[in-house]
Amino acid sequence: MKTKTFFFLICLALNLFVSAQQKTTSPLDNYNVVWNYPSENASESMPLNGGDIGCNVWVENGDILLYMQRSGSLSENGEYLKLGRVRLTLTPNPFEKSTAFRQELKLRDGFIEIESEKKNIQAKLKLWIELDKPIIHIDVEANQNVSINAAYENWRTEEKELLPKNDGQRERFTCFSLEGYPGKVLRVKDEIEPTNNGILFFHRNPEEKLIPEILIKQQNLEEYADEIVDDIRNRTFGGFMYGKGLVADGTGKGKYQITPYKSWKLKSEKSQKSHQLLIATHIEQAKTIDDWQNNLFNTVNELTNSEDAFDSSVAWWNQFWERSYIFIQPGSPKLSNPVWQMSRNYQLFRYQLGGNVNGEYPTKFNGGNLIYDPVLVNKKDKYEPDWRQWGGAVHTAQNQRLLYWPMLKAGDFDAIIPQFELYRKGLPGATARVKKHFGHNGAVFPEYMSAPGIVFGAGWGWEGDGLRARGEEVPFGDERATGSYGYNEIAEAGVMANQSCAYHWESQVEHAYMMLEYHRFSGKDISTYMPFIKAALIFFDEHYQLRQKMRNGKTLDENGKLVIYPSTSCESYRGAKNPSDLLAGLKACLSSLIDLDENYVSAEEKKYFSEFLSRIPDYPFDEIDNLPVLKPAYEWLAEANQELPQFYPLFPFDQFKLGDDEIQTFKNTYKLAPDFRKGTVKSWHQDGIQFARMGMTKEAADYNVKKLMDSPRRYPTFWGPGHDWVPDHNWGGSGMIGLQEMLLQTIGDEIYVLPAWPKDWDVDFKLHAPKQTTVEVKVREGKIIEMKVLPASRKKDVIIMNGFNKTK
Repeated sequence: MKTKTFFFLICLALNLFVSAQQKTTSPLDNYNVVWNYPSENASESMPLNGGDIGCNVWVENGDILLYMQRSGSLSENGEYLKLGRVRLTLTPNPFEKSTAFRQELKLRDGFIEIESEKKNIQAKLKLWIELDKPIIHIDVEANQNVSINAAYENWRTEEKELLPKNDGQRERFTCFSLEGYPGKVLRVKDEIEPTNNGILFFHRNPEEKLIPEILIKQQNLEEYADEIVDDIRNRTFGGFMYGKGLVADGTGKGKYQITPYKSWKLKSEKSQKSHQLLIATHIEQAKTIDDWQNNLFNTVNELTNSEDAFDSSVAWWNQFWERSYIFIQPGSPKLSNPVWQMSRNYQLFRYQLGGNVNGEYPTKFNGGNLIYDPVLVNKKDKYEPDWRQWGGAVHTAQNQRLLYWPMLKAGDFDAIIPQFELYRKGLPGATARVKKHFGHNGAVFPEYMSAPGIVFGAGWGWEGDGLRARGEEVPFGDERATGSYGYNEIAEAGVMANQSCAYHWESQVEHAYMMLEYHRFSGKDISTYMPFIKAALIFFDEHYQLRQKMRNGKTLDENGKLVIYPSTSCESYRGAKNPSDLLAGLKACLSSLIDLDENYVSAEEKKYFSEFLSRIPDYPFDEIDNLPVLKPAYEWLAEANQELPQFYPLFPFDQFKLGDDEIQTFKNTYKLAPDFRKGTVKSWHQDGIQFARMGMTKEAADYNVKKLMDSPRRYPTFWGPGHDWVPDHNWGGSGMIGLQEMLLQTIGDEIYVLPAWPKDWDVDFKLHAPKQTTVEVKVREGKIIEMKVLPASRKKDVIIMNGFNKTK
């Protein structure tokens, strides 16, 4: 027995040693972000993510600070508010004028470690977020006894009027829906109080509010009010800051950057080597504030062993990184090499996206949970830390999609759900809008999407706001609604007054296709989303048949095809007829629907969708200078913006693949496109994706290196503001897609490996493909030295591209 026990202990020790060795030699560890000196301000913060919480963490003037934000923290006006700011100070303080300092994001384990030393005082902080509960932890360890002071800081301590646009200031831009609203926009104050040896803080939306009530009235949808989702009513969000051995220590006030704040403080009762500070959070549409507080304190009182909770958090992040990876030029860090930066920043940005896996709402394209003081982005933007361009409760669909397409090949199928849920919630409102204004079946969703599913106020148009008139509306179908700029001065019934997006309805088709591809990749059930998918597509068939009948008494053109007009090709080609992006999306979705089994689509429905597919017009191929090209639409009335929607048949809609004759047509189309529409790297621009889809290896490599190289800020993936804000998440998302498409393309059942990959770039990658498939490849010196495809039955569908050979 003793021999067996001794042998077991030896084996256990060996296993632990091997596990430890494997953990210390992961390529992911080379991508940890390490800072060796404190930060100047919040613009030099480091992200801490977990569940649906995001924190900006930095050390400034001896204090450890963090902004806290959580998915669903929406005010009565649709602002996306932070939960507040925490300031932690140690006494004696090794962080003040320290002689040694280190702040590190431990990427693989998902937490931040901060170490500092001053003379003979050393301290180590571990900041992490529970995945099973929405609790932020700060663990303090010192080599001698220290005391701590923790302050909760809040700047929303008085009722505030959000002012209309004036002298270049756009305070209401942060609640975008109410920009231009002719009345007052007020935000109630937060409530903060010391209680139970902690600090309780929360924002509760008042009974009297503007959203969505004013929008329902604005759009004449009162009869459907009970069907439209109100995600703002009774919404209460906040938390409780506490810790063992901490007691109240009064209040204070100050100013950070340009924003005054008040603080509520805790201090440790005694000086000791270890301390813990916790911030438990809670969000709920609670009937009463007592209900909300009870549920918050249930979270606080459900004690979990801190070490077990930390181990659980680390295990989740370890599993997250095992799903997929891309390691370019694996080996020691090459910090100044842009190609290595591209690889590192792919992982860093995926960490930002993974931090909202439990989100009630999608990760916002314009900063996610990680924005900071606007004045540190642009000096002219003199607003509170909650402010961001393009609003909080509205989600610009063409931007949002770029955060979620890369999740399919990354295998992050759980993280994609918050984006789908936005459209599921919005379906009743989008259906009501069609019934009321157009009188047919289907649903139409605004480009600026929110949970109610109706048009955001600033897009619908307020009286006197400078947009097209909305008073005596031109009836639906009246051709006077179409003018020289795409639309004339009168907004058609049921259509936004905003000219950029009035007829921009492609995004609902794209999200329907994303859901269908999610099913194709993961095999997961999409029954919940089928009503949205079907309604989003049926709208176009019924709407444009009715539209054509109003013109000439016939529902289709002389070829038996729909006439999709008026429409728009993205925001760029307005007053468009049969836009290429929409044609591709409808073809892709209808083909996918027909291929689904009858649990999702009945035989009768398949017959209808097959007929619908036959009514989709052909693509608008043409010639320029005797070269075949694809036009953005059959014809259009006006141009704006910088998009290239004629490439949507390649991505995202998978209508053509490498080897098709049409690929040369796309190359011609890009070559002959106006210069101002191509080559831009910042923000949502997608040239790198399309280069990869056209097999243009050099161009794809050059563009995507620039796209994913370090930002000018201290944290490498805090890109922006670009067209949007900091950190610009659709910048990172489009870069991720571009890199993935260079390595793996999946059209139909075929899997194209290395379709646009430079031969002199060594790489290890694991990515996902349809039919619950993973592809793992190692490339060295232009040769594939390892390739594993699971399940093995999918090996027959793999096509190795670009002249790469597989070693024996």
